[in-house]
This record gives sequence, structure tokens and C-alpha cells, in this order.
Amino acid sequence: MHDHAHGFIQKNHIIALGAIMDLHQLRCFLTVAQTLHFGQAAQRMDMLPSALGRHIRLLEESLGTRLFTRSTRRVALTDSGLLLREEARKLLAHADALMLQFRQKSHHSYPLLRVGAIDSAAIGLLPQLIQLFKIKYPEVEVQIYEDKTVNLLPKILNGRLDIAFIRPPEMMSAEIAHHFLCFEPGLVAVPQHHSLAAQGSIEIRQLENMPMIVPERRSRPHSHDMTMNLFHEAGIEASISQVANEKQTIINLVAAGMGLAIVPLWISRFAVNGVKFLPIASASALAGLPLSVVWLKDREDDIRQSMLQVIEDHAELYGDISQ
Repeated sequence: MHDHAHGFIQKNHIIALGAIMDLHQLRCFLTVAQTLHFGQAAQRMDMLPSALGRHIRLLEESLGTRLFTRSTRRVALTDSGLLLREEARKLLAHADALMLQFRQKSHHSYPLLRVGAIDSAAIGLLPQLIQLFKIKYPEVEVQIYEDKTVNLLPKILNGRLDIAFIRPPEMMSAEIAHHFLCFEPGLVAVPQHHSLAAQGSIEIRQLENMPMIVPERRSRPHSHDMTMNLFHEAGIEASISQVANEKQTIINLVAAGMGLAIVPLWISRFAVNGVKFLPIASASALAGLPLSVVWLKDREDDIRQSMLQVIEDHAELYGDISQ
């Protein structure tokens, strides 16, 4: 009886693996299994919740079993879901390793490193970092993809990026390795002819009742929260005059006199006429944005490792950027 049961499980295990042909469905499942929250999982995967739910349903139909129990307040894994979580991790790790093997083979003559970066890091860190990397590894082609953190993390998970410079979210997939680099100080961007522009620095309380331009929190939570938290710490409320997500757009709006904005230090390297960037006086720890480098765990990549070593060897590029 025991042998019969073992054979039944083994047979169904093979059938199950044969049925799972869509790796994207598996990645969707694992993300929900890690967060136990469809909304958070959809955001991590850069998908609509309805699309994520559809992939989960299709996977459940393929396997002929429920993977999650859902109620209005909580999501939990079923016994089948717990089993699949472990097997899916192994299967995706194998698929990723296979993809990497072929990628490295196809780029044997021209090794490739795909780097993602938020706009601030793309402006302030990558130019010097890539230059140092190319001096040491001139044969490696480096492709740079600039995007928001919420869009870069799914590309790390699905193997479309090898490494990325991001604002670390409160929750991150267990499949992603990360290393904190620095806190990037915030500056106040003011129109050149504004009454505050002549000052050497600005106290946050001086911004009371001033029109402020901020990014949407869902798109750029760290930048949004830095402004709101600094105002809260100063005991005043921010007067939001405009919401804009792209830093270049925000700076252009400041130049047009539409308001003021608190932005990361490296953004001040944008060449925009009519804008002055002023440090925040008596700045607390709130006046900084975390920057981390991330990559996919359990995936060997000598080229990526070489870049991580260059990052470690040249901490002067980011170690004290407030100076």
C-alpha cells in the first residue's frame, strides 16, 4: 500500500511539472506565496491585480487543485500551495540557471551586463561607476535601463536585468539579494528668482504655505514620504500644488514657478535654467533617501560579480555623497 501511494505521488508530481509550462504563472504564484497579499504581489510584478488573479486561476486549473484560500481579510496557502512553493522555487532556479547558461554562451564573444537604475543613480553614480568597470573589463558590453524601483524589481526577478540600483521597498522578495549603499541627501529646488533662493540653506519650517510639487506615493514612495515626513517633523503641513512622477518634469515645473520640491541630491545635476538647489538646514535622518544594489539570489554570474566587486572597491563614489 505504501509503495502504491508513493508511486501515485511520484506520478502526479511528474504530471504536475509537465502541466506547468508557463514560468510566468509560477513567478506570479511565488510572489503571492511570499506576500500573501494579491495587491502587493501585483505591484511587485508590475501587473494589474485582476491579471495576477487570472494567472493564479489558470495555474490552479492546470494542476486541478486550489493553491490559496482567500477571505476578505487574509490569503493563506493550502497544503498543495505549500508543496508547490518549494517545488516552484527549485524549478524556477533551474530555469534561471539554464537561461543564464545559454545567455553566457551566446554572449561568449561579447559578454553582457544589464544594469537597471533609478533616475538619480543613473545621473549621479552610473557614469563614473561604468567608466571604472569598463577600464577593468573593456570586453563587457553594459546596457543601462533607467526606470522606477517598482518597475525594476520585477525585471530582476524575471531575469531581464542582472543588477539594479533602487530605493529598497519595505518588503522585498526573498529571491532578491541586496546591499545597502548610502542615504542620498535631499535638496530643496526653488525657482531662481524666488525669495528663498538667495539663502545658503533652507529650514523646512520656511516652506510652510509654499506650493510643493511631489511625486505620487505609489510610484515613488521614498521621495513622496521624505517630503511629507520632513514637514511633519517640523510641525507643519505640506501644501501640495502639483503631483508629478518624473524628476525632470518636477524640476521643469519648479523652473516655471509652479512650486518648490524636495529632490535627491544627484538630481541637481540636471541642467535646467532657472532652478536653484539648496541644502536643508539642520537636516535630520529623514532628509535622505536609501540607495541599494540588488540582484537575483542563487544565480551564478561572473560578470555581475565583477561589477559588485567594483562597487565594493569604489565606495568613494557613494559613501559620503553629502560632501
